[in-house]
Amino acid sequence: MKKLFSVLVFLCWLTLPARPQAPKNGWGGQLETMKTTFITTRLQLTPQEAEKFWPIYNLYAAEVRKAVFDFRHTPNANELQFEKMMLSIREKYSIEFLKAISPGKINDFFLAEREFNRLVQQEMNRRRRGMPVGPPPGP
Repeated sequence: MKKLFSVLVFLCWLTLPARPQAPKNGWGGQLETMKTTFITTRLQLTPQEAEKFWPIYNLYAAEVRKAVFDFRHTPNANELQFEKMMLSIREKYSIEFLKAISPGKINDFFLAEREFNRLVQQEMNRRRRGMPVGPPPGP
């Protein structure tokens, strides 16, 4: 019985590394889902457009994240170079997005992305100040 218990404990110990790791930031996945919904709604993407658009967007987002990470982790980083890099990424992917959506929707995408980021920033600021969560009171 003692051997069986020892074997079971050993097997359980081996399975610990196989568990999926929890995301470092629990909001990351939810935020991406909200962003996807926001952009899809704003652009009024058809299912066919969405099927082509989101894989291109994922490549775009990965490149933007890398550029931001590199900028933030480079001592004495040049702000002007960073802005040029971001512009070149947007120009590159605006051509790629043409494979999925119309030129008008490409401009709307960049505007929607900027608006979503602004809304997230406003919500973060509101939470830091201890204000209630949710949209601001309106007229």
